[in-house]
Amino acid sequence: MDEKAGAQISQKAFIQTFIILLLIITLAGILTRVVPAGSYDRVMQNGQSVINPTSYHTISQTPLPIWRWFTAPIEVLWGPDSLIIITIILFILLVSGGFAVMDKSGILKAVLGKVVSKFGSRKYLLLVVITLVFMLLGAFFGIFEEVVPLVPLMIALSYSMGWDALVGLGMSILATNMGFSAAITNPFTIGVAQKLAGLPLFSGAWFRIPIFIVIYGITVFFLVSYARKIDRKPEASYCYGDDQRERERYKSVSFESSANLSRAGIFLGVIVGLIVLVLVSSSSIPFLSSYSLPIVGLLFFIGGLGAGWISGANGKLIGQGLLEGVGGMAPGIPLLLMAASIKLIITNGNVMDTILHSSSGFLQNESPLASVLIIYALALVIELLISSGSAKALLMIPILLPMAQIAGVTNQLLVTAYCFGDGFSNLAYPTNAVLLISIGLASISYGKWIKFTWKLWAMVIPATVFFLWLGILIKFGPF
Repeated sequence: MDEKAGAQISQKAFIQTFIILLLIITLAGILTRVVPAGSYDRVMQNGQSVINPTSYHTISQTPLPIWRWFTAPIEVLWGPDSLIIITIILFILLVSGGFAVMDKSGILKAVLGKVVSKFGSRKYLLLVVITLVFMLLGAFFGIFEEVVPLVPLMIALSYSMGWDALVGLGMSILATNMGFSAAITNPFTIGVAQKLAGLPLFSGAWFRIPIFIVIYGITVFFLVSYARKIDRKPEASYCYGDDQRERERYKSVSFESSANLSRAGIFLGVIVGLIVLVLVSSSSIPFLSSYSLPIVGLLFFIGGLGAGWISGANGKLIGQGLLEGVGGMAPGIPLLLMAASIKLIITNGNVMDTILHSSSGFLQNESPLASVLIIYALALVIELLISSGSAKALLMIPILLPMAQIAGVTNQLLVTAYCFGDGFSNLAYPTNAVLLISIGLASISYGKWIKFTWKLWAMVIPATVFFLWLGILIKFGPF
């Protein structure tokens, strides 16, 4: 039987993630029954709805009926975040379809073969450079979910270099997340949080640049160490056995120099260039910022279909690739809906504001260092319920700002702690759509992802705590 093209979510990975999300949904439902309901008043500020930090008040308990805990994954399709959710679903279907066509028509192996022939003897240098590029996209432009179309390409490249899917995820989406978290001018976290805290836009970069350099060094050390371990002993891969079929597919890629494949490769290169241009421009062009995700998804889809057609693939082959690609990622859709439903349950139960109000009380009578670490931890926890960095800033910063000032934490350090907590947890929780899409594209279970990444978090967390301590020591400002 022919192998299916593109990414295919394995049954094991689907079941494991489904069970984890089901448990979190149940926990969220229980919280709406045991946590007192409360609310902050919202006010409009610069066109955005912002919390009035002095307005918290209790309200009547409104727990969701138990049966609605389990219908919430359907209800999100017409809830307040419905447009975002539907956009993400269409995005992953476009990406998986376009990638499968490239795979089916032989373009992918041809392009990878050319890369391997040029960089095979310098593959660790290639790993270091690719990681830096993806980290810079996150650190300067706040790009994160928009790089998902490039994830399957990096996974295939990793296989071609003799590594596994985890290295491919590491040098693409994980590297982007590391840069997004150790941000320098990320407009969606640093920009929004500084605006809410009354700070000059992107001020304090002199302190954040060394943070980025250290996190980059840790990330490169982590990825190169793991890749070298696989080179020495392939069985040391955390997904060895599960990805043997994929390894064999890319084990001996070679560049086919037919005219059609060369033209298809050039066309695909142009499309990837356009995608990068959209990503870089989105931070400064409002229209692109609002619609970058569907634009990137559509470009990648056009690139896959166009390259397939130019390569000489017939309509039947292209159609088969599309069906296999979309079908392979379709099981990820219910998982995305389950992840989105957790926020719906918490907000409809009116306990989100109570959780934040109660948590902020821990800042009272604490030292500056203890306070900034509490802010860091709080952002890490809230990420489980709200994945959007900008939305979380609008919720948290107005409440924490006056309490942090009383505790002796500068506004700049508050923003830094918030950005650490918001960013570094993005790829740790199964409620994050980008994580679910990425491990789905790699056919990796959530358990194996955590087994792979926990050593990285074990290095990153102490490093970020050190920088927060240093910020307290030097009174990182301007105020």
